[in-house]
Amino acid sequence: MTVVSTTQDPEQLTLTVVAELAAPPARVWQVWTDPQQLQRWWGPPTFPATFVEHDVVVGGTSRYYMTGPDGEKAYGWWRFVALDEPRSLEFEDGFGDAEGRPADGMPTTHARVDLEETPAGTRMTVRSRFATLEQMEQVLAMGMAEGLTLSVGQIDEVLLASV
Repeated sequence: MTVVSTTQDPEQLTLTVVAELAAPPARVWQVWTDPQQLQRWWGPPTFPATFVEHDVVVGGTSRYYMTGPDGEKAYGWWRFVALDEPRSLEFEDGFGDAEGRPADGMPTTHARVDLEETPAGTRMTVRSRFATLEQMEQVLAMGMAEGLTLSVGQIDEVLLASV
């Protein structure tokens, strides 16, 4: 399994997932920046993602939806705030509507992905920071920790596939 830890820290208002991947950072970078690869792992296996926009530049946005087993769609968006290829990317992450507008009453998190080269490949750390404890609890109650862990657990298969 790719994921080595999933840690909730209510004092720091963070959820952190750490994974060890058998590929160099430049290759792992591609699973974040290529929408065809990203949608093969973003979202748990029973809630796969479809990216309809993915503009990986500072200020660029992504729009996607995840489709549940019953066909229900959950919409989301990202806004990129920092990129350091192939070491890190940061984005605002939120729930949205079908047009990509932020959903009323739903929190936005700040996500940071760090890709650190290791002798075996890459240690990837995905840290989501919440504005308040209430927002963190709201999203965790929706299954974010389990969903993100399952999603990241699919990256190995994508890395093995030819690009």
